[in-house]
Amino acid sequence: MKPTTLLLLTTTSLFLLTAAASSAERGPEIRTGDVDRFYAIYEQAGGKPTAQQLQQDYLDQGSEGLIEFAKMRRITGERIATANAERPALYIDARRCAAALPAVKTRLGVALTKLSELYPAPSFPPVTVAIGRGKPVGTANASGVMIGLEALCAANFLIPDPEDRFVHVIAHEYGHVLQPGAQVENAESTVLQASLLEGGAEFVAELISGSISYGHLLSATRGRELELETAFAADLDKKAQGSAWLYNGLGTPERPGDLGYWVGYRIAKAYYRQAKDKKAALRDIIEVSDAKAFLAKSGWRPGMALD
Repeated sequence: MKPTTLLLLTTTSLFLLTAAASSAERGPEIRTGDVDRFYAIYEQAGGKPTAQQLQQDYLDQGSEGLIEFAKMRRITGERIATANAERPALYIDARRCAAALPAVKTRLGVALTKLSELYPAPSFPPVTVAIGRGKPVGTANASGVMIGLEALCAANFLIPDPEDRFVHVIAHEYGHVLQPGAQVENAESTVLQASLLEGGAEFVAELISGSISYGHLLSATRGRELELETAFAADLDKKAQGSAWLYNGLGTPERPGDLGYWVGYRIAKAYYRQAKDKKAALRDIIEVSDAKAFLAKSGWRPGMALD
C-alpha cells in the first residue's frame, strides 16, 4: 500500500471515529414529535380519540420511527383506542415521564461516549419516543430505537425511578441496534439464542450506563441462582417463543417473567470476565452467532458467583 494511501485511510478512520465520539457526546437525537401530535389529538377528543382518528391523524402522519415501530409491533389506531378505553390512566400518566427526557439525553450522551470507546465505529441512530398500545416498552433495529412512552412510564417494576428506567432501557436497546442477530426476528430461535441476544444487550446496558434494564430480576433471583440456572440449562434447546424464559410478561414473585434476560446477561458477564482482551470480548458478545460455542467458551455454569 502506498504511504499516501495509508495516510488517507488513517486520516479517514480517525475522522469517522472522532465524528462518532462527538455525536455520542452530544447525546442521541431523541424525537418526541409523535408524542406532541398524539396529545393534541387526545385533548381535542376529550381524552377519547376514536380508532379512525388515531389511525389517520396520528399513525398515518407519524415519523419514520413511529411508522417502523407500528409495523414491528402491530400498533394500530384500533389497538391504541382499545388500550385507552381499558386503561385510561396509562395515557394520562405518560406525560409525567416526558419531563425526564432532557436528563435522559444527557446521561445517554455519556453512555454512548463510553460505548464508542469500547466498540469500534458504533452507530448511534435516533431514539423515537412515541405513544403505542400499552406495550412493548421499546424495540430497536439498525435504523433506531423506538420507545413506547406510555408503556415504559408504566413499567415501574423494572426500575422505580423514571429517569433511570429510560436511561437503562434505551442503553439496552442500543445494544440491539448493534447486534446482527437482532435485526431479523426468528420464530425458531432457541432459548439459548434469544437469551444471549437479550442478555448481551443487558450486559451492554450495564457496561455503559451502570445498570441492566430488568433491574428487578437482580433482587428476585438472589440466592436462587443455582436452582434457576439449572432449570435454564435443561431448556437451552427449546424454542424461545412459548418457553418459560422469554416474552412471558411480569410473572410472579416466585417465578418472574423473562428470566432468560437475566441468565443471558450472566453468561455474557462470565464470558467478559474470563477474556483477556475486553474489547474483543465485547465484540463477541454483541456479534455472537454460534450460541453453543459462545456458551462453552464463556465458562458459565449454573449458580456460579459473578458479583
